[in-house]
Amino acid sequence: MSIVLGPNQYGKAEVRLVRVDRDTARHRITDLSITSQLRGDFRATHESGDNTGVVATDTQKNTVYAFARDGVGSPETFLLRLARHFLQEPQISGGRWLAEQYGWERIAADPQPGPGVGHDHAFVRGGAERRTALVHADSAGPTVLAGLRDVTVLKSTGSEFAGFPRDRYTTLPETEDRILATDVSGWWRYEQSFVDTAGPEEYDERFAAVRSILLATFAELHSLALQQTVYAMGRAVLEAYPDIAEIRLSCPNNHHFLVDLDPFGLDNPGEVFFAADRPYGLIEAAVQRSAADDTSAGSGAPAGSGAPAAEHPVWSTIGGFV
Repeated sequence: MSIVLGPNQYGKAEVRLVRVDRDTARHRITDLSITSQLRGDFRATHESGDNTGVVATDTQKNTVYAFARDGVGSPETFLLRLARHFLQEPQISGGRWLAEQYGWERIAADPQPGPGVGHDHAFVRGGAERRTALVHADSAGPTVLAGLRDVTVLKSTGSEFAGFPRDRYTTLPETEDRILATDVSGWWRYEQSFVDTAGPEEYDERFAAVRSILLATFAELHSLALQQTVYAMGRAVLEAYPDIAEIRLSCPNNHHFLVDLDPFGLDNPGEVFFAADRPYGLIEAAVQRSAADDTSAGSGAPAGSGAPAAEHPVWSTIGGFV
């Protein structure tokens, strides 16, 4: 039995890039962390240290900064620019480019600012939420995922959880009114028709619209289970945009337990809670179009069967469910 090199990739991880657009007196900040990873025939460097075909990871970092000089635009289109550049090298057969974007809000220049008003060049960093983008590219062309991470949401009512099986180890009481809180993370995959035509503005507008749909669905649905909410959020996105092929969501259940105030002679009519950070329930789901509707990945399921389409290979590159 011989030993051979298996699948491999390499690159520069988490290149921190801050771009300040100064074309007007009202500046704009784009704050990104970018990872570039290349694939190809790099057997020689692994087996004998022959670096003839290796694009140095430092070169990949420098390319990110050089490309930013001409502007960043949306993270998706910036990653597509990087992918097209590196794929011009004959020894590179494909790659994976990932971006996380951090939000900055304008500091209010007036104690009571109007809509959209804020300081021209002073900002405050947002919370843990990040916008994400991923481009996977090879000889078949690019695949584009867009997404978000750690969007913390909470509703103080409009959620219940009951009807689950009980056994000797079940202590959780059923409830018809509970706090529902989670940190929404997800990816959605664009159809090739959108990738072929969309510019930076279209990606930015679509991201904002999808985020809005996810949050509105969370807020408006009377939830019988977090699983129901996750599926409804994904379904609403696919119903609104036919050029989104599928969406994957990961939502931890950020438990809030009612505190027993009886020992202090006090009642607790659903007002005082203990916010537990762990352990937590973790709900993850892919919401897809059926095989009969899918236009971007093959499926062996019969048309009209209602079965999900075959998994697109890009999901094997994201390093987890989302």
